[in-house]
Amino acid sequence: MRNTTRAITAAIIVATAPRLLLAADAPAAPATPPAPAVPGLSDLLTSWGLTTSGEFAASYYHSNGYPGSEWRGFDEDHDSFQLDEAGLQIGYQPKSGIGGFVDVIAGTDAQILNENETAGSRDPSSSAVDVRQAYLQYATGPLTIIAGKFVTLAGAEVINPSQNTNYSRSLLFWELEPLDHTGIRATYAVSDTVSIIVGVNNGWNYTDLGSSGSKTGEFSATWAPSKMFSFALTGYFGKDDVLFDGQELSLIDFVGTYNVTSALTLILNADMKQTSGNGIAGDDPTTHINGFAGYANYAFSDALRVSVRGEYLNYVGAGHAVEATATIGYSPVKNFEVRAELRYDRLSDGLVNAGAFYVRANPDSEDEIDANNNTEFALQGVYKFSLP
Repeated sequence: MRNTTRAITAAIIVATAPRLLLAADAPAAPATPPAPAVPGLSDLLTSWGLTTSGEFAASYYHSNGYPGSEWRGFDEDHDSFQLDEAGLQIGYQPKSGIGGFVDVIAGTDAQILNENETAGSRDPSSSAVDVRQAYLQYATGPLTIIAGKFVTLAGAEVINPSQNTNYSRSLLFWELEPLDHTGIRATYAVSDTVSIIVGVNNGWNYTDLGSSGSKTGEFSATWAPSKMFSFALTGYFGKDDVLFDGQELSLIDFVGTYNVTSALTLILNADMKQTSGNGIAGDDPTTHINGFAGYANYAFSDALRVSVRGEYLNYVGAGHAVEATATIGYSPVKNFEVRAELRYDRLSDGLVNAGAFYVRANPDSEDEIDANNNTEFALQGVYKFSLP
């Protein structure tokens, strides 16, 4: 019986072996090819070498008085909703070779920049679109050269609201520092921690000086010895034929940053500004304005933070101004932040009549009464994005 079973099994194997061998040798049926992937916008930008970013900021501002435009810029309007800024930046900036960068904004910030760039006064009819930056770039090794229009090197704060920790700008930002320049600037990376910047431009905020040929020189040295510390010393020197009547205008600016922990950052910004020499009128006095601003930024979590700023300005021979600001930032989702800010400014008696702050005699009157202080409350929403 056992021999019979073995014989039957052997017969089955002999009969089926050729089929099994043929099946093993037969090629597999071709698989259905996957659908080609559709490149996204981020993939296209990466392949082209482009970077794209942008921001949107809108706010509501209330104060017990009216800050004058000579002292306050982007937060001058009272009891008003406003589009602060909608901006788009596109750059092609290779580490070697020719590139460029364009930064266009719209909104109230653009109006104010247009007014400053033409040395004008606050005018609601000014264009609500401004090219904040537009320059060509050439990079080779440690050297980068840009030519066109670009933002200033001075100060701890910038024009772009999404890059600041407070809603309002400091007195240093508006009173002592330039906003942007048109000219040429060269940056040389001496090492991984030290950079030197030199440039020449049309002056403070001017895109066109008309018939004036006066130029302003700029110099900056930055040192970042570690992730904990960074320092920048910047200077601007030149003759201003537009706003300062042909006088020599100079600024020395210092910014030091101390990252105490991953949550706490301390910043000090100090400025010395001077106008000197007889200008076009021949009888312009020499003036000195010195000041400093201190910042403490603390993040309770990824969603909640607080920023505190205090500053002091000394108008030598005229008086002084002090300011304190507290801003709370809350991010319910990534890239979007709601800011609530409380600010207080106070002037010494010598500056009360300098057009800084004023109140109305009564709600129905246009008569203005000079004031020595101003308290404001503001809400702002800021959204920002970047690709890739």
